[in-house]
Amino acid sequence: MASRDNFLPRGRASLEVLRAEANQELETIVEERLLSGEDPWAFMEELPTVDELVVYLLRADAINANDGRQPSATREYRVLRQIALEHPGLTKTVWRLLGDNGPLARQYW
Repeated sequence: MASRDNFLPRGRASLEVLRAEANQELETIVEERLLSGEDPWAFMEELPTVDELVVYLLRADAINANDGRQPSATREYRVLRQIALEHPGLTKTVWRLLGDNGPLARQYW
């Protein structure tokens, strides 16, 4: 776990910068998996999209800013909603991740 002193928040970066960072991270993951001999047909569909990775990174920043404590369902919803409000281009991705079958879906009430 990173210390709070090493925490570099992404929240004020533009969506283009966040997407470029996420895209670079995904390219690195793909390259490492290919170099380890994995078949791209076996893993490409399981990777998040660039926008999903941006949401995950922003969510991780919010967790780090809260001393690494996992958010309650209510706080998680608020964090993700705030991501959508601060980065309107991610709104559809946030709501898809929160959807009934999305990886971040939870009961909020």
